[in-house]
Amino acid sequence: MTDPAIQTASEVTPDDFRTMMSGFPTGVCVVATDDYEGQPRGMTCSSVCSVSLDPPILLVCLRDGSPTLESIMKSGMFTVNLLDEGAQEVAELFASGNPDRFLMVPWERAPGAAGPHLIRDAHTVADCDVVLTQRMGDHVTVFGETRRITRRHAQHPLLYGLRQFRSWSRV
Repeated sequence: MTDPAIQTASEVTPDDFRTMMSGFPTGVCVVATDDYEGQPRGMTCSSVCSVSLDPPILLVCLRDGSPTLESIMKSGMFTVNLLDEGAQEVAELFASGNPDRFLMVPWERAPGAAGPHLIRDAHTVADCDVVLTQRMGDHVTVFGETRRITRRHAQHPLLYGLRQFRSWSRV
């Protein structure tokens, strides 16, 4: 006898997969860089993972065809801005595609930075150099060697799961 609460799909659709992954809460960041004209580019990303401690490598998975990914591929570097619990609006803004997003948030380009640092909304920023890319389906995995870490304030990460934002302190 089969439990009626168990659902099995014989063919997994993108919506099935998205729903499954929404049950795996994760941190939220803005991946950013500069384009070939020196203009900032960035997008919200929850697909971030540490890969290696020595050397310090992380990966981000970005939508193929995004202007941010294109700029990272050309510049060979990027920042990972780990968002603070109060930065839900920033996460939504950078997911929206609004071309004026960098006009709407405070940021800086510190000397030697790999891209824009969100000075109010990121509790920590990693500056990374691209060491490898791998295309898979509709995304590209970008591996970055972390060359500098900037901690701005206490870590109270913004989380995303079940299609909702939460703060670490409210979990």
